[in-house]
Amino acid sequence: MAKSLCVVLILVASLHDCEGALRFASYYGDHMVLQKSPESAVLWGYGPEGAQVTVTLSGPSQQKTSLVDVTNGIWRVTLDPVEAGGPYNVTAAAQSSTATLTDVLFGDIWLCGGQSNMWLQTSKIFNASEELHLAAKYPHVRTFMAALNLSETEETDLLEVELSWSVPPENVAEFSAVCWLFGRYLYETLQYPIGLVESCWGGTPVEVWSSSRALKQCELLQTYSSPKMNSVLWNAMIHPLLNMTIKGAIWYQGEANADYHQDQYNCSFPAMIDDWRMAFHQGSGGQTALDFPFGFVQLSTYIKGSKSDGFPNIRWHQTADNGFVPNRRMQKTFMAVALDLPDATSPFGTIHPRDKQDVAYRLTLGARAVAYNEKGVSFQGPFPKLILSAHDFINITYDQNVSVTPSKDVFEICCAGIETQCGPKSSWVPAPIMHWGPTTVQLSTSLCQPPYKVATLRYAWRDWPCDFKACPIYSASGILPAPPFITNRSPGKGNQEL
Repeated sequence: MAKSLCVVLILVASLHDCEGALRFASYYGDHMVLQKSPESAVLWGYGPEGAQVTVTLSGPSQQKTSLVDVTNGIWRVTLDPVEAGGPYNVTAAAQSSTATLTDVLFGDIWLCGGQSNMWLQTSKIFNASEELHLAAKYPHVRTFMAALNLSETEETDLLEVELSWSVPPENVAEFSAVCWLFGRYLYETLQYPIGLVESCWGGTPVEVWSSSRALKQCELLQTYSSPKMNSVLWNAMIHPLLNMTIKGAIWYQGEANADYHQDQYNCSFPAMIDDWRMAFHQGSGGQTALDFPFGFVQLSTYIKGSKSDGFPNIRWHQTADNGFVPNRRMQKTFMAVALDLPDATSPFGTIHPRDKQDVAYRLTLGARAVAYNEKGVSFQGPFPKLILSAHDFINITYDQNVSVTPSKDVFEICCAGIETQCGPKSSWVPAPIMHWGPTTVQLSTSLCQPPYKVATLRYAWRDWPCDFKACPIYSASGILPAPPFITNRSPGKGNQEL
């Protein structure tokens, strides 16, 4: 990882070498994006103890100046709200020294976190050369990437920066594909600057990204071996960003929890979201919304033919066991379903599918609806609102019009006697699709023979449930796949009867 000189603030570890110098914190830099109005951007940095720092914003709107004191070696100022646009210069001056940021834009800041599917670089996805060629057309979508670092204590500033703020196409090839494409698609709708901040690490469970407060809520305070020790990435790669004002966050993680604290993920993931929201709100002095929008990617696929419940269970737990978001436990969230995007020939392993365009597009639909309140944007795949079981069939009524492809085995039923409960070890049999209408699907239950009866119904409850974009149930447009569900664990969006 490249290391920059102390004077440009990249290494906090070098602060002792330039103690007392006036500078911005490591997150700030030329070409950056600051959060636009109605929120206010926060600026902070280091300076001589007791000095007064004059912070000046100059650009298209009237020049603004703030005067703040340096306390414990740190100065901080909250700007007045600034409308989207730019470029601006930001200058901090104290005594005989100055520090200046140039080509600063105001827009929306999105934080992108998670593990390797969020990290997967734009240079590695399908049509990478085309995407990198297009990048130059989006100079107002700016990128920043935190370096990989661990810490046993909460850091004030990033220990290191991997990719400083840059203007496309610079650094896009090395930047998160999901994050970049999400920002690019958002820009096409919003038509104002987007700042993308990547902070992720492959192979990491949710526990390392969670504060001890969040882990305590789920009784997950015990530690384990590096680099998966509790909170170490929260401490080094998220906590230093809390002072910044952000619009929202997107997240792609969960694979590492398929075999680590899997049963607690329905607590640990929502708890992490709640805790991030509280911490960013407090860290920014109330500028980041207490309920800022949080989008995530439901797990894609890993091993074709696998009978493990790891991925299906995590997909379910990602929704706090509701099957859909937003829900009462996870408000102002949105989800991109990705189980229909397998990549059997991915050179990076099947766990890393290369189609990140559809993932990012589905996330963007959620952001437009949930974060930006755009009316008429369909962002959720079909979900059952009524399930009725008769003698030899099940009728499912969905919450929207559906596009149906006949399937013999993606729907499954568990047959049980009066005293028997269905579980992971139970015998599941296929429930083929018999008939369908605009909002309904009828399934055969002929494989559930007396004296047994249908106890539970599930859909796409496999690691790899279908081929590429070939699951049975989509929205009427064919764009949004239905998420997986299981009836005996889902409150659903309406009545269920089996």
